[in-house]
Amino acid sequence: MSDTSLGADRQRGSDYADLSRQVRAAGLLGRRRGYYAVRIGLVVGSLAGVWALFGWLGESWWQLGVAVALAVAFAQAGFIGHDAGHRQIAHSRRANDLIGIVHGNLLTGISYGWWVDKHNRHHAHPNTEGKDPDITVAPLSFTAGQARRRRGLSALLMRYQAYLFFPLLLLEGMHLHANSVRAVLGPRHIARRPVEAGLLALHLGGYLTAVFLVLSPAQAVAFILVNQGVLGLYLGCSFAPNHKGMPILGADDNLDYLRRQALTSRNVRGRMFLDIVLGGLNYQIEHHLFPSMPCPNLRRARPLIRRFCAEHDIDYHETTLGRSWVETLRHLHDIGSPAPPPGVATR
Repeated sequence: MSDTSLGADRQRGSDYADLSRQVRAAGLLGRRRGYYAVRIGLVVGSLAGVWALFGWLGESWWQLGVAVALAVAFAQAGFIGHDAGHRQIAHSRRANDLIGIVHGNLLTGISYGWWVDKHNRHHAHPNTEGKDPDITVAPLSFTAGQARRRRGLSALLMRYQAYLFFPLLLLEGMHLHANSVRAVLGPRHIARRPVEAGLLALHLGGYLTAVFLVLSPAQAVAFILVNQGVLGLYLGCSFAPNHKGMPILGADDNLDYLRRQALTSRNVRGRMFLDIVLGGLNYQIEHHLFPSMPCPNLRRARPLIRRFCAEHDIDYHETTLGRSWVETLRHLHDIGSPAPPPGVATR
């Protein structure tokens, strides 16, 4: 490597240091304990209220509406678990892990330890083939390389994956629960396994007992299908706009941290209501550049980071929620086509 190339690499490395200094000077990395205390209280209160309504209604088909409301409350508890996993809420690791395990294993039924391990690998190598677990999701293909390896039924499904994407999301809630159970029972190391397994069993056991005790068998099955389907669809529609359809990097990629995180992420613009609905994940560029930044500070960091990217000629992609879904589906359609058009990743 030439002296000129080395100098360019050092300059690129210092870009993130410069941005970090600006972010710290603006006080955007400070904890927001009051905000999270209110948010946690609202989420826990909402879960308690929905379950109280469930008990009050009793055996009724109106419970399908409760199933939808419960799915939304589960997802919001999951967003808090996400923030705890990134050390956004408290100063100490122990406090964040406690919050994460309670909101993940106990309140949502998703293993906190399994999810943090998977999510950290995604953050380290977003949209990087062979390294990001979020773009290795059967039966979908996110690169032409993955598409070429599909055979038989898998290849047929891939051809129509853009049309199957949202229906498949209805299964994501069940998929998360299944992976969580597999993680706590499997041989792979997981921290605090007894605690995680116990709280997961408490959630799943309590959930199934309540549903089948209060409802008729048909109503109980319908309740679970609606609840888990809406949960998967909600979470999928919250996470998919963040990276799907953005550039995919090869395993040998050597981009610096700033550019890797910014170029593979997509922001979704909207008002405060959208921030609440998506748990702050709509500021995905800011979140990926500073994962430990508290969720309410992401909106405040947006103008600073957007300006910095413009000054350093770094693409900062932001669009509406609807447009983000269109871009995601178009990418899936292009990859699933027999001959991907020019510009589609072929790694």
